[in-house]
Amino acid sequence: MDLNYNGLLEFLDASKIKINEPMKNHTTLKVGGIADVLVLPGNVEEIVKSIEYAKLNNMPVTVIGNGSKLLVRDGGIRGLVIKLGSKFSNVEINDEKITAQSGITLPLIARVAKESSLSGLEFACGIPGTIGGAIYMNAGAYGSEMSNIVEEVTYLDSNLKVKTINKEELEFGYRQSYFKKNKLDGNIILSVVLKLQKGEIQEIEDKMKENSAQRKEKQPLEYPNAGSTFKRPEGYFVGKLIDEAGLKGKRIGGAQISTKHSGFIVNVDNATASDVIELIDLTKKEISSKNGVYLEEEIIIIGDEKQKCDK
Repeated sequence: MDLNYNGLLEFLDASKIKINEPMKNHTTLKVGGIADVLVLPGNVEEIVKSIEYAKLNNMPVTVIGNGSKLLVRDGGIRGLVIKLGSKFSNVEINDEKITAQSGITLPLIARVAKESSLSGLEFACGIPGTIGGAIYMNAGAYGSEMSNIVEEVTYLDSNLKVKTINKEELEFGYRQSYFKKNKLDGNIILSVVLKLQKGEIQEIEDKMKENSAQRKEKQPLEYPNAGSTFKRPEGYFVGKLIDEAGLKGKRIGGAQISTKHSGFIVNVDNATASDVIELIDLTKKEISSKNGVYLEEEIIIIGDEKQKCDK
């Protein structure tokens, strides 16, 4: 896509614009091809203007957070990628409620809550995603999930109108939400109001340390990964299914089913997206054949399969 991106400079600082940006720099799995252009807006106005620019130039738009559950194919992403990250991460605290922009990471907002003696986010202290992504996926750990603490979400609809939706309308389920169910509608999560409860800082910190220690003990944090690769099938444990199929440690290229926790695929040696996808497909095929169980990806796969052609 040959475009003059100077139009973006009319409303974005040059530091917020990245041309031909490797998406491996924006995913925790550290794989992914090149995005035509990636922008890092700092407010709602910049998000709206970025989308308007894309529409004017017939560019598709992709919105990402911290890329912690994201696998970008080796061909990269055409058009405009909007990353809601650290530049879109303001937080306000009012009694037992926290209002946060969608780009803040869960570990950071968990620390903010702790420092304000607010309990309820301890489960999220080690999850590397943004709160926007956590709402989209209804992220959870240690028996808790986002649906337990979300009060309302403000989002940008497909007509670029700001709307607010309450908890009852969010349709939370296992790794599911209103936004994921309606992902084709083009809604963009802007901010969330969380309802927590007062607690003791030391007790909150102790729980966070306990959760972090469990995470370090059980998960392959020493390698780039995207968290649990598959959703948990009802009545089964993914890791056990993979172990019993003899796939633990299975490697394709630089991607490997973790020897520490079979529910994770890790990047052990400069893996490509194709390596990871081939390993996912092999795992699904083997588990289906041996157990009759269909595994569904928990990670989100986007982007082009083929490399971008430079003219």
